[in-house]
Amino acid sequence: MMRVEVNPGLLHWALDRAGLSPDVFGKKFPKLGEWLEGTLSPTLKQLEAFAKATHTSIGFLFLPEPPVETIPIPDFRTMAHARMEHPSPDLFDTIYLCQQRQEWYCDYARLHGEEPLGFVGSAQIDHDVIRLAGTIRHAIGFDLNARHQFPTWTDALRHFIGQVENLGVMVMVSGIVGSNTRRKLDPDEFRGFALADELAPLIFINGSDTKAAQMFTLAHELTHIWLGESGISDPQAAVLPDEHIERWCNAVAAELLVPLEAIRQAWRPDQALHDEIQRLARQFKVSTLVILRRLFDANAIEQQTLWDTYYEELARLRKLDRGGAGGGDFYRTLGARVSKRFARALVASTLEGQTLFQDAFRMLGIRKTATFYREAEKLRLR
Repeated sequence: MMRVEVNPGLLHWALDRAGLSPDVFGKKFPKLGEWLEGTLSPTLKQLEAFAKATHTSIGFLFLPEPPVETIPIPDFRTMAHARMEHPSPDLFDTIYLCQQRQEWYCDYARLHGEEPLGFVGSAQIDHDVIRLAGTIRHAIGFDLNARHQFPTWTDALRHFIGQVENLGVMVMVSGIVGSNTRRKLDPDEFRGFALADELAPLIFINGSDTKAAQMFTLAHELTHIWLGESGISDPQAAVLPDEHIERWCNAVAAELLVPLEAIRQAWRPDQALHDEIQRLARQFKVSTLVILRRLFDANAIEQQTLWDTYYEELARLRKLDRGGAGGGDFYRTLGARVSKRFARALVASTLEGQTLFQDAFRMLGIRKTATFYREAEKLRLR
């Protein structure tokens, strides 16, 4: 039996990187303890299986020492534990996959003569928050009057995503890495990121986060696109980040969703806070989390009340999400996970023979030809 020499430190690194304990692999890799001690080397087949189990490129395991990995886009996360020494493989793989999709769409856009999107990078950090929020709101057609036609804020969120896509931005909402249901993304690590580009701007939203929080994330990342600044974020309506760009993007996002003057006029201070945030959420067609942030901005509640009520409401909404309320199967469809804009372009290009089926399958996260044609039917491309 031929074995391969590997630095035990790299095996330890792969486990730490994936957040896994050696005990997890006791049955799958009975000799793992000896590999880690350096008293026995794995076979190539065993090493390949270990790399797959830890979501590690096998090439890394042949290096003389563990590599230093850095996130390929600016990191604007403000949560205390977010700037970890080793971001998870799930985060890395999600960013890399979205970058591949963006690169493909850039080539597609050039081939079809699409014009650069003028709004990408049109904002500056010193621009007036209220004026810029109004500009974005008008551009996507997401003003208060347009929202009144929707029965719930979750319906408004679907419309919000659709309008952003119509503007030319790919919006991908997924709670897993690619199509691997065993690799669930952790909202405590990141809530979303933006990849700014004049031809193929892309927003990714962590679908494992509450649907209520996703609306604010989308507004925040859209502001990043307007700023022309790629980056990974953990936007929360109740948080006032120290990072200047994040604080500014949060402010624009809040004003975009609920204009300050409008919330001041609608607020009824003589009513119970819990009842009032529910009423205002129905009126503005946004989540109660956004309403709480705007009440704080309007000086209607104090910061401690904001924090206490926000996290109570967040816990309630997480229970609703776990119970299946408020989202239906919208977030489970291919178009939502990879962006309808991207899916339509890729499927059409593949059917026209311009893109290989195997490349399309990889970027869409599907394996069967039948699934591909079924999705083509859903996208009305057959």
